[in-house]
Amino acid sequence: MNVALVHDFLIRMGGAERVLAELAQMYPKAPIYTLLYDEKVAGGIFPSERVRPSSLHKLPNFLKKRHKYFFPFMPAAIEQFDLSKFDVVISSSNAYAHGIVPNLRTKHLCYCHSPMRYAWDWTHNYLAEQNMSDFTKRIVAKRVEKVRMWDRTASDRVDHYVANSETVRGRIRKYYRRDSEVIFPPVDVRRFSPRNTHENYFLIVSALTPYKRIDLAISLFNRLGRRLVIIGDGSAREYLESISGPSIDFLGFKSDSVVKEYMENCRALLFPGEDDFGIVPVEAMACGKPVLAYRGGGATETILEGVTGEFFDEPTLESVEDGLAKLLLNEPHYRFMNTRKHALTFDREIFVDKMKKALKTL
Repeated sequence: MNVALVHDFLIRMGGAERVLAELAQMYPKAPIYTLLYDEKVAGGIFPSERVRPSSLHKLPNFLKKRHKYFFPFMPAAIEQFDLSKFDVVISSSNAYAHGIVPNLRTKHLCYCHSPMRYAWDWTHNYLAEQNMSDFTKRIVAKRVEKVRMWDRTASDRVDHYVANSETVRGRIRKYYRRDSEVIFPPVDVRRFSPRNTHENYFLIVSALTPYKRIDLAISLFNRLGRRLVIIGDGSAREYLESISGPSIDFLGFKSDSVVKEYMENCRALLFPGEDDFGIVPVEAMACGKPVLAYRGGGATETILEGVTGEFFDEPTLESVEDGLAKLLLNEPHYRFMNTRKHALTFDREIFVDKMKKALKTL
């Protein structure tokens, strides 16, 4: 079976790229087509000789770093890929990758991390976050509308959808009018060691962007004076550091081995934003650590309330404080090996087995 992989962008290493890495291991001879590729960031896992970037890759580096401004050109760029020689194409998509144009013979399975959020349920939030004049926002809104229309049409080119969570399955049904099966992303659970001890700090591992709501955790830990360690980087880092007190440590981006060490020694993990799935909470549970998360998105599908962690219900300081109080109150009842056992239900071997079965249905 001649297989190709398609992914939106290889310019950062997040949860979607971990899924792609597993698919790349499953099909080691499959080329990887992508809109933009940064060898310095992704080359260690996705070597350049295997990657087939689009024409947008020829843009100067200073423009590629501002690729979000080129979103009206992304649909045409993804459609340029000639995939006619492949029997199966697997797209890993949270924006454009599902929009490839396969021929009648080629089967297309899309592993959907989410329909593009800025074109659907996040449109108004996205526009509000941009530092643009009202006139410019109206122009951008019109272009987003055109991309949304393309996205809906492109969704019909997929033969079979796989959603990364029930949350995303609901979006696929609502916006694409398509059904899908849920296969949770692979988590390398077995590389973590469960520990029944901690060093009395709380941990966040996240991209530092506004929608992750890390500001809520910072406000709370400023008030409490408890130690909070934040691993990650992003556009909101400067602002988040500016509102942080002495009990909060920013470590920036760290390697997987360093993240592993901090997870295994933390008291609990905080996950204050809403994510489509959220690999990080599962990794923390693999270490036997409880998780405090916002009650929304994929976290509601991975965390067992009162068993492996707790939830807070509103994105407010008071709600986070209530959630933390509940977590600390229930702390003696958490069993670290039970938490670890639950995390094993998301292990990478389960993902591989289910994906192979899904491909057989094409």
